[in-house]
Formats: sequence, C-alpha cells, structure tokens
Amino acid sequence: MQGDRLEKIWLKSYPPGVSPEVGEPQFRSLRDMIEHSFTEWPDNRAYTNMGTSLTYRELDRLSLEFAGYLQKTLGLTRGERVALMMPNILQYPVALCGVFRAGLVAVNVNPLYTARELEHQLKDSGAKAIVILENFAHVLEEVLSETAVKHIVTTGVGDLLAKPKGWIVNFVLRHVRRDVPSYSLPDSVGFRRALKLGSSQSVEDVELGYADIAFLQYTGGTTGISKGAMLSHRNMVYNVEQSIEWQRDAYDGVEPIVAITSLPLYHIFSLQNNCLMMMAQGGENVLITNPRDLPAFVKELGQHEFNFVTAVNTLFAGLMNTPGFADLDFSHLKVCVGGGMAVQPAVAKQWAEITGCEIAQGYGLTETSPSAVCNTVESTFSGSIGLPLPSTDVMIAGEDGNPLPIGETGEICIKGPQVMEGYWQRPAETAEVMLPGGWLRTGDIGRMDENGYTWIEDRKKDMILVSAFNVYPNEIENVIVEMDGILEAAAIGVPDEKTGEAVKVFAVRTDDNVTDQDVIDYCRDNLTNYKRPKEVEFREDLPKTNVGKILRRALREEEVEKRAAQQ
Repeated sequence: MQGDRLEKIWLKSYPPGVSPEVGEPQFRSLRDMIEHSFTEWPDNRAYTNMGTSLTYRELDRLSLEFAGYLQKTLGLTRGERVALMMPNILQYPVALCGVFRAGLVAVNVNPLYTARELEHQLKDSGAKAIVILENFAHVLEEVLSETAVKHIVTTGVGDLLAKPKGWIVNFVLRHVRRDVPSYSLPDSVGFRRALKLGSSQSVEDVELGYADIAFLQYTGGTTGISKGAMLSHRNMVYNVEQSIEWQRDAYDGVEPIVAITSLPLYHIFSLQNNCLMMMAQGGENVLITNPRDLPAFVKELGQHEFNFVTAVNTLFAGLMNTPGFADLDFSHLKVCVGGGMAVQPAVAKQWAEITGCEIAQGYGLTETSPSAVCNTVESTFSGSIGLPLPSTDVMIAGEDGNPLPIGETGEICIKGPQVMEGYWQRPAETAEVMLPGGWLRTGDIGRMDENGYTWIEDRKKDMILVSAFNVYPNEIENVIVEMDGILEAAAIGVPDEKTGEAVKVFAVRTDDNVTDQDVIDYCRDNLTNYKRPKEVEFREDLPKTNVGKILRRALREEEVEKRAAQQ
C-alpha cells in the first residue's frame, strides 16, 4: 500500500521538544501502570468527589480488596468481563482498578441506558458480573434473565463519601436520573460488603501483557448495531504515553496536576484523558457527578486550583453562560482539551478571553483509544483538529485506499499503536474498517494542509452528533417502525443550540391517529435520552433509491433548504 511510504509532513509543525515517536512504554499493562502510581505517589489525592478524596494509598487498598472479591469470592478468571454502570463517583475508579488487578476486562456501560440497550451490551459482551448504581438496578432486573450476568454489586452514591449528606446525594441522583428511587436486587451484594469480603482474600498475580484486552468499549455502528471495540492494554498504555508526550512541558512547575473531570468516565474521551492519563502522572481527578447542574459545577470549580479541563463544545458554552464562572481564578489553568464534537470558533474565542487558556481541539474515536490527532496546547484555536500524535500516522485516502495529494479531500485513515485490536466477535465488521497495513478507516471526510494539520470537511454521512455522543439513524428507525401504525421512518440530525445537533424523524403512518407525541413517548421507553427525537414529521412517503433504500441525504437537503428559507 502506498500509505506505508507516507511522507510525515506534520512533523515540521511539531512543538520543540516533542518527540515524533514514543518509545516502548515502561508498563506492559494498565495494571502495572496504576500499581506504579500507588507506590510512587501514595499521599497524592487520586480522586475527589463531593468533598471526599481518596489518596493513591487508599485507592490501592480499596481496589485490592475489590480485586480479591472478584477473583476469590466470585471466582472470576483471567479475561472474563465485568460491566461497570455508574456515573462519576468514587466507586468507579475503585472498581476499575480492581478489575485490572484481578486480571479481568472492563465493560463500560452508560447508566442511562434503557433495558433494550443494556440487554444488547450485556449479552454481546458476555459479562459475568456488573457493578451498578442502585438507582439503575430496576433496569437491570428487566433483562437479567437474558444475560450471562451471575454476580451483581450495587452501590449508592454516598457509599464512599466520608460524610455523605443525604440532601446532596438525593439532589445529584434526581439530576442523574429523575424520579428513580434506589432499588435492591435479589441476590445482589452491596459495594461496602464486597470490599469487606475481599479484604480477607489474597489476590493472585495474573499475567497481563500488551495483547490482553483491557476494555470492551462499545460504540455505535452505521448499521445501528452497537459493537465492542477491543482495546488492549497495549492500545491504552501507548495512548496514555502519546498524550503525555504531546502535553510534554505544559505542566512545568505544577505538582500534582488537578484535572476537572465532568465528562463521564464510561465515555472513552474522559476515560483516557482524565482517568488514566492523570493516574499515570500522580494527578487528581475532581469528579463532577452531575455537570448539568451548572451553578453547582461552577461552585465546585471555585474550590480547586485546577490545571486541566476536558469538555465538549456545549459544556464550554454552558459554563461561560453561568453566573460566577468568569469570576473564578484561572491562574493555574494550563491545558483545555475539546473533543467529542466540533468546538465552535465563537465558543473557543470567548473561552480564551475569559480563562486565558486556548482550547486545544482534538480528534479520535473509540477505535483509537481514543486520541489520534490534536492541536498543540499553546496554539491559537483555528478550527483544525490538529496534528497526528507521536507514533501516529494520518492518511487522507481515496476510494481505493491510497493516499491523496495534499489539500485534497478524502477519508481520514489512522495508523498507530492505539488502533483497536478489532470488534469483539465481529470479524466481518472489523474487516470493513481495517485497510492493509493496519490503517483504520474512520468514515470521516477531511483534508490535510501543507503544514500537516487535518481539517474535518464532513462526518460520516448519516451519523448524528448529540452532545458529543454518536447517534446512528438505523437504531432509532428500527425502534420506531416497531410501533403499531408506523410503516417507515428515517432519522436525520438538525441544528440545535444546546446539543449541537438533535434528532428529527420523518415517518409514514398507516394509522392517522398516531401523533408525533406518541412517537416521542415510544422512544422514551426504548432509547437513551440523547437518541430520542426532538421533532417528528409525518409524510405520505419517503424519498428512495431505485432499489427502495430511503434517501436520508435528500431529507437532510430538504431540511437545510427549509430552514434557510425560514431565516
């Protein structure tokens, strides 16, 4: 393949001192990496949440207890999967580190999943155990009998808080998932009980290396089927090293780094950039359980001398529009990374004016662990997604899979040690996205300029991006056509001031009594909030190709024209 002889023109734009390659990492697994942190920085705060902090020494002890519970009490063996279904609370890092120390595989689950979505992920992953916030346990109960899950650990928000204030916990929960009480599943074990049971166990040292899977990280597919990206310890350790090298001198004089962690840790962006990268440097993650409560978020920011912030465009904008934010002390802020969705230029400009820190826009996918391309931390925001990270190659490819000349538009392809091992038990789908030589086809359309900066020109044709979450039309359409009185449906993305894009559905009815609210209500029962349509329009028919395939592109074009005419 010609891509193997690609000229790395981006290297001329690298910041001074940043190496074009990272050497072989010091650690062979994430377990080795975190255990080094436990011994290197025992007295540093590792995680803080709602006024309670865990030091690395305390995280060492608690995670070892949880590893003992998984390995000895439950009898889970090397490579078996454990699902983690929690928001940003202290139990998450304890459980995650325990999973690795027991030689197991973590399966991150969005706690807001509906029963339908949860069932698919648990069945597909074959998870034998799950750690779940008790307020979501009723969803698990609906599907438990259809899964391989045999062991359930439930936890409350306040289980690891030093002085849990009931009103704080309840307030957080109301905003995490409204009107859902705590729920005790039969045969489940509480988190504190699991730690106690594990405290008397000795954990066996399970051999882990580069090739072992660390995460089954689920991502949407263009077919609407959620697939588990197999992210190995090699993928993740390398990506942590690549990101640290990229930010090389940004924290000179700062010890330890304090990161504001408001994006959910079950999402690959926050998981790598905050959870793992901060732990590798002995840093502190300040966990924000409910970032939607912006006044409380701003109040929390005022309690910390923070150095690192990750966010998506809508969160940057929301914070700046919250009273009190502009009055915060930003003198310690060194790095801001925007990802998940395009950062709007106006938002980036205002953020820099208020905080004095530019947003470094980056790009990646679940399949790249996720960081692949990013702007330098000192660069002025330009709208570009940046330069390939060290040990990463980017190719703009034509339809034949070969590189196009500089400046031409084609598919963005990525090669590097962070590219996934493949999709879990889906060789055909893996083959569809992998080119010879280890190149990953992202499905995103872009170009590279003469200085090696990559620019996104278009996204995957049909994907909808709602608050940094990928939403795939087929999944929504498959749910809606199950409704009585609906013949066909097509979903597209439309502009939305709060979420970037929102879902709009076009549908053909067989029963005129079906209303748009009926469709929305049906989706509320079967789809996570960000996947639900905000608008529904009924039509007599939908545009189709000559073989009967619905033309979403035609619907998008019509919608653009209609909205332009209304302005």
